[in-house]
Amino acid sequence: MILRDVAHIRTGDKGDISQIAVIAYAVADFDLLAEHVTADRVAAHFADLPVRSIRRYELPALGALNFVLEGALRGGVTRSLALDAHGKTLGAQLLDLVIDPA
Repeated sequence: MILRDVAHIRTGDKGDISQIAVIAYAVADFDLLAEHVTADRVAAHFADLPVRSIRRYELPALGALNFVLEGALRGGVTRSLALDAHGKTLGAQLLDLVIDPA
């Protein structure tokens, strides 16, 4: 199973920081997300990015996790030459994360 099977995302950015909210389609799937979508797994998924730190915030009543990736945007919108300086594709890439409910 991949993340997109049970969740959708919203992304945002501020400077060199990208935020990715992972939101379960069903709040009942929050525990599955909390167990399998950890800061370490997200860091490994984005290992090619110059991320300085990743923090995870849990919002169980919403069935959501919010990840804050510092350094992910290579300087931010006004300084980066990256094709996706806003980081919108980071969320789409995260939806390919393999999760195993075994």
